[in-house]
Amino acid sequence: MGARIGDRYEVSSAERERFELDGYVHLPGVLTEAELAEIDRVYDAFVRGDIAVEGRDLNDMVTGDFGTDPSGYVIFNVMLPRRYHPAWQGNVFERVGHSIAEQLCGEGMALDFDQLLAKQPGRDDAVFAWHQDQAYWIHTDDRRTATCWLAVDDSTLDNGCMQFLPGSHAEPVRPHRPAGESREERHTLVTDLRPDDRPVPVPIRRGDITVHNEGVLHGSGGNRSSSSWRRAYIAAFRSVDTVRRERELGFTHSHNDDQDVLAGVDGLLANDYG
Repeated sequence: MGARIGDRYEVSSAERERFELDGYVHLPGVLTEAELAEIDRVYDAFVRGDIAVEGRDLNDMVTGDFGTDPSGYVIFNVMLPRRYHPAWQGNVFERVGHSIAEQLCGEGMALDFDQLLAKQPGRDDAVFAWHQDQAYWIHTDDRRTATCWLAVDDSTLDNGCMQFLPGSHAEPVRPHRPAGESREERHTLVTDLRPDDRPVPVPIRRGDITVHNEGVLHGSGGNRSSSSWRRAYIAAFRSVDTVRRERELGFTHSHNDDQDVLAGVDGLLANDYG
């Protein structure tokens, strides 16, 4: 098991091997309760609407709604929270996540985007469809990715923890389709599990992190709990060259990116080179 030392989490050889073999790894106890309390403060400000977010960067990942009262959103989603709350830039999660990314993927990694995803209690419909992250992204030569998924609350089977398909990162990106009529209606993409796929649920505790790469299939179930939120804070790290290339092509991971750019992501083009 790895260990936290200052702003660095020392990844163990066993954890590194698990990431390479399965496409994801669970790292326990990465953030302290004091660090999480500060994250709670800002996270809750976003949920209350105290921090302004532009357009589709605050939306419901299930219905596609945006610009409406977010208190009823099935899956509350904020893209690029550090853009809308600059004081969060360089916070402890980003610093520790960067150390993890460079140990798992090599040097030259940079923060590509951040995101908040929250499921309220009692929302059986808060299901995040099966997908590969690379399906949401444009094609780049260097695909190295370490997406750090921080459990701000305990993430359980009951409230909709993450599930992964181990080893699926070794296959090409599967064809994905918009969850709605178009990506303009709903940003969400979805793919199908195959009859022989055996996904694994990964419940984790508050302060734990899962790290997954760009190709592993994952999703999550609804929140059946009567009292427990399932809040997650995500920081995704990719190579400096990849981040630079994305920005050159107008791809920022904002849901406000140009629709022509969003139509050219790997999951929608998978039949062309998958």
